[in-house]
Amino acid sequence: MPATPERTEPTSPERLSRNLALTACGALILLCLAWELWLAPIGRGTLAVKALPLLVALAGLWRYRMYTYRWLALAIWLYVLEGLVRSTSEAAPGRWLALVEVVLGVVVFTACTAQIRQRLAAAKAA
Repeated sequence: MPATPERTEPTSPERLSRNLALTACGALILLCLAWELWLAPIGRGTLAVKALPLLVALAGLWRYRMYTYRWLALAIWLYVLEGLVRSTSEAAPGRWLALVEVVLGVVVFTACTAQIRQRLAAAKAA
């Protein structure tokens, strides 16, 4: 039985979508922490714990784990929904931060979805 060659290097579009997902996820972590701790905190800053799942995801994205791309593509919608709700219910600084959260969430979703599609297509072709 002949062995199929394993592809070890990602293609250029795969690298682009991975780097985009990593960058947007890192920016979303920084936004969540800055928002809840310094820029427009609500309460005692306990909402900053919402960045913890993104830290776990960042490690999986860095390691190029397909499972992480899949669950993050689903979980990111919680951040998008939070941003949509807070963009309509908060005053000026919180409103703009919420809109940035929505944009970053959509970028993370798009990059994760592109990564999943590219890697599944490459596996199907192999």
